[in-house]
Amino acid sequence: MLVEHESLKNALRAARGVIPENHATRLHRAISWLQCAGEQTDNLDLQFMSLWVCFNACYSTDGGGDPELSEREEFRKFARRLVEHDTDGKIFRCLWKKYSGPVRMLINSHYVYAPFWAYYQRQMQFAVKADKPNWRAQFDKSVKGALRDLQDENVPELLCTVLGRLYVLRNQLMHGGATYKSRVNRKQVKDGSNILAALMPIIIEIMMAAPKEDWGKIAWPVVKD
Repeated sequence: MLVEHESLKNALRAARGVIPENHATRLHRAISWLQCAGEQTDNLDLQFMSLWVCFNACYSTDGGGDPELSEREEFRKFARRLVEHDTDGKIFRCLWKKYSGPVRMLINSHYVYAPFWAYYQRQMQFAVKADKPNWRAQFDKSVKGALRDLQDENVPELLCTVLGRLYVLRNQLMHGGATYKSRVNRKQVKDGSNILAALMPIIIEIMMAAPKEDWGKIAWPVVKD
């Protein structure tokens, strides 16, 4: 990742004047967090968190997007923009050829499936067990749909599902729902870090090559005194 960080940084520097200032700021921030992630080779928790901040720098917009849209819909919109400009199919090759195993493991893990945790919390709080088939049926449907998207090369939906699973893991870590360096979630954190580490340079390259696309206004713009 450090080598990729340097090449991306040089490419961004060369594109100054072509890329709008706000978009350049967004990418500069993302590249800086990619570098940070590359420095956390012995710490999966911090590496995953740094990679998610890198993703957030690319993805988040002023106001957080349309409040009427769910997070999944926001992911879907972002994924479609990326895939539209991914003329070489780099995202699919990454998800299918390079990291097919971790992607499949992530898709098949109910521990990174949001409705499972909603059910589990209700069960613990109210001793409600009747809705278990609902989350299980939804999860099975989600898995089948994602694997079908993988087979059919439906990259926007596949990427949306992967980001959705990683978002649950992100919430678990960022909101203190996991012990630092815990053995309980090592597989998910390792797979999540590997997938994001492979995806983020691709995403940054795509966004850098499409400066005229409406990526949205950046959150937290630079304010000069």
